Amino acid sequence: MQLDFYDVLVLLAAYLIGNISPAIILGKIRGIDIKKEGSGNAGTTNVLRVLGKKAALITLVVDILKGFLAVRLGMLCGYEVGSLCALAVFCGHIWPCLYRFKGGKGVATAFGALLSINWILGLTALAIVAIGLFASKRMSVGSLMGAGTFPLVCHILEPDFMAIGTVMALIILFKHRTNIARLLHGEEPPMGIFKKK
Repeated sequence: MQLDFYDVLVLLAAYLIGNISPAIILGKIRGIDIKKEGSGNAGTTNVLRVLGKKAALITLVVDILKGFLAVRLGMLCGYEVGSLCALAVFCGHIWPCLYRFKGGKGVATAFGALLSINWILGLTALAIVAIGLFASKRMSVGSLMGAGTFPLVCHILEPDFMAIGTVMALIILFKHRTNIARLLHGEEPPMGIFKKK
């Protein structure tokens, strides 16, 4: 496809929307650098660990919304631009230029983008993540299951998005490489909500 000037502007806007980091902002409000605490990841799971449930819920909702809204913006220029905006906002979340290219792992933002592309696709991916999460009590397992099965799910439900969706899935797998290592060594801790008091 050929992008015009306005398409490029929309893609840039989607990337910058991805740069909005509730995890980092909420951490700063509390005087905490979330990138230096816990796992060092600016995402929901680490916010839950470091800042608590309320901050984690806010982070989750904002990260989902920014993915959804960025794709909606792109869809104004057509399906292809909307699909590219999914990748742009996703990359903006993971590699935010406003925060020295150190962000989250992209799962919540990807979910928001998928809901905007095809809500059935998004909810199917969410169901797979949830099965992995509740079976293992580890968000990383759910994320890995969701990413690992996503190309097939996408092929069935939204084949036009399969190329970009596969790239996003591979990035999620790459971003979880340290989690994979901990899982293999039996060192991955359960998610905070599952820990016994």
